[in-house]
Amino acid sequence: MNNVKSRLAKEKRFQIYGIFSIVLALSLLSLLFISIISKGYTAFNETRIQLPIHFDQKILDPNNTEEWKTIRKANFNKLVRNAIDEILPGVEDRNNKKKLYKLVSGSAEYKLRNIVQENFSVIGTKEKIWVLADDDVDMLIKGHINRNLPEEERLIDNQELEWISILESKKIIKKFFNKTLFTSGDSAESEQSGILGALIGSLFALAITLILSFPIGIATAIYLEEFAPKNNKFIDFVEVNINNLAAVPSIIFGLLGLAIFLNFFGMPRSAPLVGGMVLSLMTLPTIIISSRAALKSVPPSIKEGALGLGASNIQAVFHH
Repeated sequence: MNNVKSRLAKEKRFQIYGIFSIVLALSLLSLLFISIISKGYTAFNETRIQLPIHFDQKILDPNNTEEWKTIRKANFNKLVRNAIDEILPGVEDRNNKKKLYKLVSGSAEYKLRNIVQENFSVIGTKEKIWVLADDDVDMLIKGHINRNLPEEERLIDNQELEWISILESKKIIKKFFNKTLFTSGDSAESEQSGILGALIGSLFALAITLILSFPIGIATAIYLEEFAPKNNKFIDFVEVNINNLAAVPSIIFGLLGLAIFLNFFGMPRSAPLVGGMVLSLMTLPTIIISSRAALKSVPPSIKEGALGLGASNIQAVFHH
C-alpha cells in the first residue's frame, strides 16, 4: 500500500514538473516574441517630409526639348535643396547647409525623377511631395533617440533637433506605412532598404529545394523500402548514412555548400541555386526517412492483394 502511495506521489510530482516546464517554456517564448515585436514594430512605419517642389523648367529642360534622355541628366537634387531652403530659410553656413540637406533621404531626387518621367506636364509647376527622411531623423521621430540626452550622446545635434521641431510645428513631417520595406531590396541607406530581394531569393531557394529534394527523396524512399535487396551491405551502408545525415546540424551543411559549391565548383555567391541545393541536401534525409515510415504504415495485405490479382510489383507499389 505504501508503495502504491509512493508511486502515485511520484507520478503527481512528475506531472507538476512537466506542467511547470511547459508553462516556463511558453512564458520565455512569449517574452521573446514580446521583445521582438515591441522593438521591431516601428519598422512598419517610415518618416517622410513634405517638400514644396518647384519643377523648374530652367533646371530640368532649359531648351524645352521634352526628351527624356535630356531631362534625365538634369540636377534633380537641386530641386530638393531649393525646397528645403524654402521651408527652412536663413541657413547660410556651409556646414549647417550640409546638415540641413541631410535631413532628407538621398532617394528624394530619384523620386522626383520618376515623377517627371511618368508625366512631363509637371515641368514648370509646383507641387507638395512627401519624400523619405534620413534614417537618423526617422529614428528620432519613432522615439528611438532620446531628445533629452546631452548633445554629444545623440546622433542628432541641437541644430538639427531645432529644424525637426520646426518641421513638426508646421506638420510637414509625419509617419506613414512603410511600403519601402516590401518594395525595395537591400541598401546602404537604412531608410531605403527593404526585404523584397531577400523575400524573392528565399522563394527561389525554396522552389529549387522542392524541385530537387521532393522527387529524389520520394523515389529513394520507395526504392529502399520496396525494391532494394535485403541483407545487402551496400544498401545497409546507405541506410546508416541517411540516418546519420538526418542528425547532422544545419551549419555543417552550410560549410559543405561553402566548400563544395562555392570554392570547388566556383558557383556564384548569394545565388538561390546554391542555397536551394544546400537546403536539398539538408532535407533529403528527413524526407527519405519520413517517406519510408509512411510506406511501412501501409498494411502488407493491400500489396499482397494487388499481387494476388496479378499486378506486378511496380503496379502494386505505384497504383495501390
